[in-house]
Amino acid sequence: MPQSSLIDQIAERTERLLVRHEELQRTNALLTAQVEQLTQERDLMKSRLGAARHRIDALIDRLPQEQTAKDKA
Repeated sequence: MPQSSLIDQIAERTERLLVRHEELQRTNALLTAQVEQLTQERDLMKSRLGAARHRIDALIDRLPQEQTAKDKA
């Protein structure tokens, strides 16, 4: 009887381990998808920031020179 009890305990622990493994796989898949989404969002923001910087630089270049000199002083 003790041998059967030990086997039952091992089987129960194995089942719990398998359930936990499946949960971790699902969590990992969700986190991976979230990382991909955030990476795309970051890349979009970087692109928008670069475009905004380019527009600001173009506006600064169009300012009259004397205005720029006064601003620096």
